[in-house]
Order: sequence, then C-alpha cells, then structure tokens
Amino acid sequence: MEKTTTTTPTVKPSSPSLTLPWKTRILLSIISTATDAACRTDGTVNRRLLNLVDFRAPPTSKSTNGVSSHDVVVDKTRNLWFRVYVPTQHAGDDLPVIVFFHGGGFVFLAPDVMAYDAVCRRFARKLPAVVVSVNYRLAPEHRYPAQHEDCFDVLKFLDDEDNGKKALLPVNANLMRCFLVGDSAGGNLAHHVTQRACEYNFRRLKVIGVVPIQPFFGGENRMESEILLEGTPLVSLKRTDWTWKAFLPQGEEFNRDHPIINVSGPNAVDISKINFPPTMVVVAGFDALRDWQMRYYEWMKNSGKEVYLYEYPTMCHAFYIFPELPESRQLIDQVKEFVHKVSVSVSVSSNNTILGNNGKMGRSP
Repeated sequence: MEKTTTTTPTVKPSSPSLTLPWKTRILLSIISTATDAACRTDGTVNRRLLNLVDFRAPPTSKSTNGVSSHDVVVDKTRNLWFRVYVPTQHAGDDLPVIVFFHGGGFVFLAPDVMAYDAVCRRFARKLPAVVVSVNYRLAPEHRYPAQHEDCFDVLKFLDDEDNGKKALLPVNANLMRCFLVGDSAGGNLAHHVTQRACEYNFRRLKVIGVVPIQPFFGGENRMESEILLEGTPLVSLKRTDWTWKAFLPQGEEFNRDHPIINVSGPNAVDISKINFPPTMVVVAGFDALRDWQMRYYEWMKNSGKEVYLYEYPTMCHAFYIFPELPESRQLIDQVKEFVHKVSVSVSVSSNNTILGNNGKMGRSP
C-alpha cells in the first residue's frame, strides 16, 4: 500500500504558540511518561503500573457542589457500567441526557478516573444535563468492536422500558433529547455509535446531537500535523500507532485505513443518506491529530450534514480536562450553547410536524 503525505501545510507550530501554565505542562508530562512506561513492546499494558497514577473518585450519593452521582451496572460479566451525574439544583427542569465516552486511545482510563469524573460533573452542573459516563472494555485485552458494542449497548439499555421503571435516571431526564459526547477515542466512539443509532429503531431514546471533542481518527497517510506537531503533549506517531495496533482485531492485516479509524477515508461509510444529527467538532491547533479532525469536518460538510467547527489555536490534545485553563471553561460554555440550540431546533421541528397545516399531521412549509 502506497503511503504518501499531504502537500499543503495546515499547521504552523511557531505561530500561534502553545500557551499552557507550568502546572498543566507538568501534569501532561507525567501522563505521557506513565503512558509510555505502561505500553509494553509485546503489545500488552502494565495495568498495575497505571493503577499507581490512575486516581479514582467514588460516586457521591449526596450532592457535592450541586451534583450527585451513582453507578449503574449493565453487564457484570464484561464490567459494563456507567456513572450517572445529576444536577441537584435543577430537579424541576426538563434536562437533556449527555451520554459521555471517555478518551484514552481505547486502552486507558475510565469514568471514575478523577479527571473524567470532574469533567462530567462540570457538564452536569454547567449545561445543565443528566450525564451518563460509560465504562467500556479496554484494548488490548478486548479489541474492536468490543468498545463500540459496549457503548451502543448502553443506549439500548437506557431505551429499555423495563430499565426505565427502575428509576436509574431522574424523572426529569429527557431521553428524547440525547447527545453523544466524547473526547479523543471517545470522539471516535461518539461518531460511530451515533451512525449506528441513526439506523436503529429506539422507542424512548433519540440522539439529536453529537460532540466529538478532538476525535481520535487516523489513516495510512501521514498528515502534515502529525509530522509538524510531533513532540507536542500526549499525541505522537509512536503512541497512536501502538494504540491502533492494540485496538484492531488480531489476525487482521494492520491497516489504518480501516473505516473505524479513517472515518472519512477510502473505505468510509457513505452517510449522505443517513439522518445524522447536528455535530459539533472541536479541534486544537497543537493537536497532532488536527488534520484528521479537519478532514472529518470537511467530509461531514460535503456529505450534507449540519456540522460546526470550534477551533482552539493555542491548545493541545485533551486541553479541556484541565479546569485551570480558560479555554476549558470556554468549551463547556460552547457545548452548552450547542445543546441549547439543537434542543430548541428539534422542539420547533417536532411541533411543526405534529401541528402541520390546520392541525393535521405533516411538516409545515
């Protein structure tokens, strides 16, 4: 297979500059060092080493800073569960449901890791929304499609009427206003699970929006950003290649143009005829995956989808999990605006469909 690189530079590392405080830089360095040390040359992961730095947060049944949380088991045999975050000061409001998929290259992290627990609390409190954060199986112990199956199974679990009677979510959680949100590998999951949800007949749940935050995509070609931004925090060719190899099924030829990786590549699924919901794509200027994410945005747009691009020129991969950064707070606000905008649009569209002309079923002109 011929491997080529793009010819048009899209990233200039010298201008603008990566602006991070020393506290954030130190934390990113620790994360990168621990990740590299845990990745063995034989393709396995040293989970024991990771447990030394993966600090976990328990659920809080009592409201803490305006949010309570509890865990729900979907399938004990595959350790499939999710954590629910409820904004306690909005008990009387009709709230959207955010189904959140964490990052970590499909290999690392979990909903109860402190950084993701804190992020989901912020989403729940600031939007406000009921957040469902999914614990999916990790590679290489569980390879594709385990992660995508787990995340889609959570949607089916939420849609099940019998589970709805168990009060697993608060009564004001509106599953007809469901958004799939994820960062990095979770952004990959958000896209593919949404695509599958568009073709599934849910009874109580409707995905009306998707937010891939710096989604983890790739391909056989080396993009300009992957080359120019080598050495920026967290993402490198060595790390991404290692995680893709750990993720893809054994026995298959390793090919980064697999449609689950290169979502807009030569083997891409044609989504032009799929009723894909409005999409908010988040890109950072110092993320080595930037060009893949921009290609995804352009592909969505060329496929006729309603897609919005939000750029952070001076930020790196995973910037938004660091609450000390103003850009992190800005992103939460922009997700809030997107959720509100889409919710209002869907509500108006639904009302027009119900009323139609002279109160009859149909769409108004």
